[in-house]
Amino acid sequence: MERKRLRGIFLSGLFLALLAGGSYYLYQHRPAGLPAGFASGNGRFEATEVDVATKIAGRLAELGPREGDWVEAGAVVGRLDADDLQAQFKAAEALVVQAQKAVDETRAGVRKSKADAVLAGKTLKRSEELVGRGFISRNKLDSDQTGMEGAMAGMAQASSRVAEAEAAVATAQARADSLRATLNDTSLKAPIAGRVLYRLAEPGEVLAAGGKALTLVDLTDMFMTIYLPTDKAGQVAVGAEARIALDALPGQAIPAKVSFVAAKAQFTPREVETRTEREKLMFRIKVRADPDWLAAHRDLAKGGMPGVAYVKLDPNAAWPVSLPTNGK
Repeated sequence: MERKRLRGIFLSGLFLALLAGGSYYLYQHRPAGLPAGFASGNGRFEATEVDVATKIAGRLAELGPREGDWVEAGAVVGRLDADDLQAQFKAAEALVVQAQKAVDETRAGVRKSKADAVLAGKTLKRSEELVGRGFISRNKLDSDQTGMEGAMAGMAQASSRVAEAEAAVATAQARADSLRATLNDTSLKAPIAGRVLYRLAEPGEVLAAGGKALTLVDLTDMFMTIYLPTDKAGQVAVGAEARIALDALPGQAIPAKVSFVAAKAQFTPREVETRTEREKLMFRIKVRADPDWLAAHRDLAKGGMPGVAYVKLDPNAAWPVSLPTNGK
């Protein structure tokens, strides 16, 4: 009996020792939770996509960049066939020159009409003096009066021709300017600096106005969308400090800020949460990465990478050691 009692005590002590050891091990290896003042959510790193599209319809003559190439903002990446527009533009410029010559000619006509009117006025005045003295007949005076009226009418008509010629110049110039702008639109320019994600057309294809030739990804405008419950989302402010930790970049974090907080709750998308969590109403939060960090690491971060976004709810809270710091 004494041996059985001692054996029971030994086994009980061993069990308590194993339990204590296991509890200590579990305590030491417990998962690090988020302290108060922080929230987190899973998501994928996304980038803003911008299309390079045509403003006018035409046949694509050139398209330089390939998928994966980097292009600078404003760089000419392609051209539409502009032979017909070039011909129309040259014809319009010729019309401008011709209309300007017509203006010069009509202005010369005005100067001549004014000179004729001055001469007719002097002749009429002299005739009036001579009639008074009886040196010329009344018919001669009437003839000079008619000449004066004709000179004045000719001057008015010449002035109206100048106005018409100037209007023709304005019309021709407007046509030339319109064609020049259309010619400029045949050059396809990159609206942003970015990497070519898709090449959507090839030289020789005819594109309608608004037809897409390239899709660029803006690597300086990347973000992660997460979903937070009401008790957390209500504490998130636009501009709040955040961090983005990507699975593909262990040990690093991307400095970020909250750029958007949904004004209305929604059910989370199927691909984001479990079935149970999808049944809950959540708020969509957009965490935008720091553009300076992205510019310095444009070949490091890529769209579609999964990760976790950490959001600071309390602006006075200090980032815990268990969370990534800044990744710079």
